[in-house]
Amino acid sequence: MSTPVAPARPTRISLAVRDSSTMLRRNLLHARRYPSMTLNLLLTPIMLLLLFVYIFGDTMSAGISGGPDRSAYIAYLVPGLLLMTIGSTTIGTAVSVSMDMTEGIIARFRTMAIHRSSVLVGHVVGSVLQSVAGVVLVGAVGVAIGFRSTDATALEWLAAFGLLVLFATALTWIAVGMGLVSPNAEAASNNAMPLIFLPLISSTFVPVDSMPGWFQPIAEYQPFTPAIETLRGLLLGTGIGHNGWLAVAWCLGLAVLGYFWSTAKFNSDPK
Repeated sequence: MSTPVAPARPTRISLAVRDSSTMLRRNLLHARRYPSMTLNLLLTPIMLLLLFVYIFGDTMSAGISGGPDRSAYIAYLVPGLLLMTIGSTTIGTAVSVSMDMTEGIIARFRTMAIHRSSVLVGHVVGSVLQSVAGVVLVGAVGVAIGFRSTDATALEWLAAFGLLVLFATALTWIAVGMGLVSPNAEAASNNAMPLIFLPLISSTFVPVDSMPGWFQPIAEYQPFTPAIETLRGLLLGTGIGHNGWLAVAWCLGLAVLGYFWSTAKFNSDPK
């Protein structure tokens, strides 16, 4: 008679993947049941897109292309607002993490036999998926009002998508850290406001060289501007220059910083 073979024990990696998947489903279900915050955050870039195109579009186009060609300004504006959409969406992540910390659900998770990092991974992956969905929505509005990317190749489209996902991952880890250090949801929302404010002082709406000389370094040496210029170059077929590696460096640096900040705070916080 053959000896029965004991079932293989799940590995540490498989347990982490399983628990992270469970937390991801929880966060997506929570977002589906309470969509008002995500929708409110998405309305900001959409309203700015419509405002700047239909109210300021002719004037802005004259300054950028030398003539009242509104389509030129739409092409310039949309890439920046796609990245602004990511910044807006991640504010909801900071609020969600803060609510989990203050309402006691994290304390309950700590008593369960689950992989500790799965709680944060679930938040991050869920937020990145929501950011991508938001980018698709804002991009669809941009296409509906005249944005076209006819010069981009398939490889450039793939690179643009990869940049958006990488940028969303980086900002999400920072937002998770902000949520963990915030005493309540309101404070988390306030702490994450730079994720919306920084795009306003970048090259989203006007070129950096059109700004006052003393202000140009503020707009240029921040994470949004090189990412915007890289995305703009990929989608419109214009030059990228040094912005490509600067954007990737910013994304990797923020992702690593946010990861270690978040995990250290999560593992040390007794709440």
